[in-house]
Amino acid sequence: MSHRPSSGLAAVSTALLAMSRHLEVRDVLKTIVASARELLDAEYAALGVPDDHGGFAQFVVDGVSDEQWKAIGPLPRQHGILAAMLHKAEPERLADVRKDPRFEGWPDAHPEMSDFLGLPVRDGDETLGALFLANKRCARETGSCGFTAEDEELLSILAQHAAIALTNARLYERSRELTIAEERSRLAHELHDAVSQKLFSLRLTAQAAAALVDRDPARAKGELQQVAALAAEAADELRAAVVELRPAALDEDGLVHTLRTHIQVLDRAHTARVTFESPGTRALPAAQEEAVLRVAQEALHNALRHADASGVAVALTRAGQGARLTVTDDGKGFDPRTVRSAGRHLGLVSMRDRAGGVGGSLTVTSAPGEGTTIEMEVPGG
Repeated sequence: MSHRPSSGLAAVSTALLAMSRHLEVRDVLKTIVASARELLDAEYAALGVPDDHGGFAQFVVDGVSDEQWKAIGPLPRQHGILAAMLHKAEPERLADVRKDPRFEGWPDAHPEMSDFLGLPVRDGDETLGALFLANKRCARETGSCGFTAEDEELLSILAQHAAIALTNARLYERSRELTIAEERSRLAHELHDAVSQKLFSLRLTAQAAAALVDRDPARAKGELQQVAALAAEAADELRAAVVELRPAALDEDGLVHTLRTHIQVLDRAHTARVTFESPGTRALPAAQEEAVLRVAQEALHNALRHADASGVAVALTRAGQGARLTVTDDGKGFDPRTVRSAGRHLGLVSMRDRAGGVGGSLTVTSAPGEGTTIEMEVPGG
């Protein structure tokens, strides 16, 4: 099979258009890496976004299977060739990366790499990431393997546009965060004003009823009926506010994408490995999606904060016309009966309430030393 790299303006244009279609940072990173690998016909490609602590906030690869990536282990640190690319503006083109004095080895499960081409993705003086390719695919019997000066020029052009796409994606995400924050602030003020007035009226009316209960029971009964009416109005306003506070990402992106993004953030933020799979699920009514998301967040919080888990697996699968959420951790587990008797609920009551509120069910399976599984099932529309 011939491995000919895409070439010419058409190929570059295709790669740039692919990058411009996405607004989410993670999607932009994946598109940059896939486009670079295809454009230069490399076996492997990766892009790392540095954090402020000597590691990588995000690290996206193309050409490595999920099983290989899992076996490789934690994200790489900023050292060796990767550090060089982050701290200098020039490209790095090597015939064999393993022979470079800065090479410090890689984990056992890491694929073998030889020829190497990498460079920083920069926005002015700021380094946004390090983009690199390895193992140029070509007919080795010709002796013409390895990345060329033309490859280096193409990758430089791609990196310049990648910086623009990545900056735009970051600005978009920041803008959306600010919009959500502003909207929530507005709703919080409205909620405070409306509910405070209702609660104040409730308090005065209840005091009036208490004063009348002995000398004018009929009037006291009327005041208590007014208390009930005011309480119902306050409950309605609270319910409306909760509906308005439904996460914007859920409205825009749907449950699967929102949950996947949330889990990716947790996976990067915690030492525990957090995974997500969602084979063949379908969209649910808004109330069901909101309930599933909230239960998943609560279960993940328990696993990562209280269970000392090293791994948490989240799955969202079809269950008839509805869906089944399963959150399983390998943490220390607990006896659900002991938790209830001690008055500690670990959010179990609120999770069951959320499931029941949309016509669903929730089961908790756990034992000391055995980990925990939370399973929620909700009907469809």
